[in-house]
Amino acid sequence: MTVTQGFLDHKIFQIISDTASSLGVRAFVIGGYVRDCFLGRRSKDIDVVVEGSGIELAEAVGAAVHSHVSVFRNFGTAMLKYRGIEVEFVGARKESYRRDSRKPIVENGSLEDDQKRRDFTINAMAFSLQKEDFGALVDPFGGIRDLAAGIIRTPLDPDTTYSDDPLRMIRAIRFATKLSDGDVKFRIVPESLESIRRNRGRLEILSRERIAEELNKMLVCSRPSIGFRLLDETGLLDLILPQLSKLKGTENVDGHSHKENFSHTLEVVDNIAAEETAAIAEGRLKDFEFVDGVETEKIRTEPNLWLRWAALLHDIGKPATKKFDSETGWTFHGHEIVGARMVPKIFKSLKMPLNEKMKYVEKLVLLHLRPIALVTEEVTDSAVRRLLFEAGNDIDDLMLLCRADVTSKNLRKVERLRQNFELVKRKLVEVEEKDAIRNFKNPITGEYVMELYGIPPCRQIGELKEYVKNAILDGEIGNNFEEADRLMRRKASEMGLVPVNK
Repeated sequence: MTVTQGFLDHKIFQIISDTASSLGVRAFVIGGYVRDCFLGRRSKDIDVVVEGSGIELAEAVGAAVHSHVSVFRNFGTAMLKYRGIEVEFVGARKESYRRDSRKPIVENGSLEDDQKRRDFTINAMAFSLQKEDFGALVDPFGGIRDLAAGIIRTPLDPDTTYSDDPLRMIRAIRFATKLSDGDVKFRIVPESLESIRRNRGRLEILSRERIAEELNKMLVCSRPSIGFRLLDETGLLDLILPQLSKLKGTENVDGHSHKENFSHTLEVVDNIAAEETAAIAEGRLKDFEFVDGVETEKIRTEPNLWLRWAALLHDIGKPATKKFDSETGWTFHGHEIVGARMVPKIFKSLKMPLNEKMKYVEKLVLLHLRPIALVTEEVTDSAVRRLLFEAGNDIDDLMLLCRADVTSKNLRKVERLRQNFELVKRKLVEVEEKDAIRNFKNPITGEYVMELYGIPPCRQIGELKEYVKNAILDGEIGNNFEEADRLMRRKASEMGLVPVNK
């Protein structure tokens, strides 16, 4: 059995081969699909490089398989979908760069020229689609050797590769993170790491959106800490997320030192990746969205990127709140509040969405201590109701984050806290089933109060609604209209309000 069996036996490859032959051009599968073939990983994204016009070959293949072809003439590329896979075509090219831009000057070239411009040796390998040597590996830079050794290395001098396109520095770190799995760990070769340190100032020509895109890809890996440690070691983290860098280090006063918050944060991010992966495999997580104004739920099947961001930023407010008290030691009081306020600024600096996704991260950072407080104190129905009310549909993700946040070298302490978490989870289920607080809607509306008392919008209406809400959350009355109405009328009478409609 050849290594390509099961990877090049898809019908599309033979169609591309036949079509390229009829047009008198040579075509090759290149890049990630080839790399993943040797790693035994399935991929539905295929890149085809053509010694000739990639667009012309794509249009001819599209006609042969009756598939729509999307053409991007500014980039010289075209794409089509066929039987569940996506194929992108590009003409082989050689590139040169200006110092002030990562946009290359492009000329037509050969396969060898195209392989030289690739970011890493493991992404420069190609499979021939020619009839005479179909499936033959074209590997001028030893990518197959580097793949076997778990090495990230550039085809050319790393200073040239990284200076030309500085995004490749972050991509090197992202691939080291993505490809490290279980006992297999990929590493960036020392000369390449040194080159990244030398060229880190070149990040200034990158758009923040492209940087954030690479960070997002790192965060959904199985061990995101690998990437963030490499960002730190190469000096890139200070330029991208200086707020995270400030978590590094410890201080010692009178023999008292605090937890090293940078390492703790990365441990929490890895924990959340493992916790969420296990929960997804067991079908325990749900996502909620509104469709035509109706809230619907579905079982989560992919990692929630924004949960990973919440884990990364959960302690971001600690440097600003760190204080030493001679009696209690180091404290970080209010770091969750400060951290939540920092989230919008961080998202804005990275040009990330400032919509409900950012608000979700902000909420989890703000609430991340609440379940921990519950496991260290008496778990009252009132405290659980208020947590459910504030977290809403994000309660399960919040609980995952808090469980991941339990890190200690004291294994007995970790086990005790996690057992207490199970108690809190059971309490959450009991209270939710009994009181339906997760999606709390106040039984008393402003419109009802205005109609009942014949008053216009005013401060008193808000006070009445808040009074009823607190009574429900504190368990003084049930979450129903009848009890809420009786309580509201008593309070309104104390305020001097008289119903116009008895």
